[in-house]
Amino acid sequence: MKLILTQEVDGLGAPGDVVEVKDGYGRNYLVPRGLGIRWTRGGEKTVESIKTARSARAARDADHAKEIKTKIEGSSVAVKVRAGEGGRLFGAVTTAEIADAISEVSGENVDRRTIVVANPIKSLGAHEVSVKLHAEVSATVALNVIPA
Repeated sequence: MKLILTQEVDGLGAPGDVVEVKDGYGRNYLVPRGLGIRWTRGGEKTVESIKTARSARAARDADHAKEIKTKIEGSSVAVKVRAGEGGRLFGAVTTAEIADAISEVSGENVDRRTIVVANPIKSLGAHEVSVKLHAEVSATVALNVIPA
């Protein structure tokens, strides 16, 4: 089945790409979720419009991502969690908690899926996490885990 991707799909392609996928994957997953539309001969115009919109948006987003990077890297982020004896946490610090803390400090909404944690954070203290703001822009955040 040939599809035109309308959104980025990991391991498959970017918006505007024409891809060949198995029938079930396209029919049951990609099309119902709005990640792709069926390819047609008239769809070539759709491909071009998606690609031009994507390139214009990418240039605008890269500048905005650089501004967000300076805001985020210039501040320290504190996350309050429940901790037991010896500074061990009950569970681990989630990316959702980190995203909320970054949003409070910087005033910018950060998607939890863009936060990369190398190892699960299971102790109090200073840690570093990476936030992928754009394809070319990534910020390193100083994270301080404190007991609640």
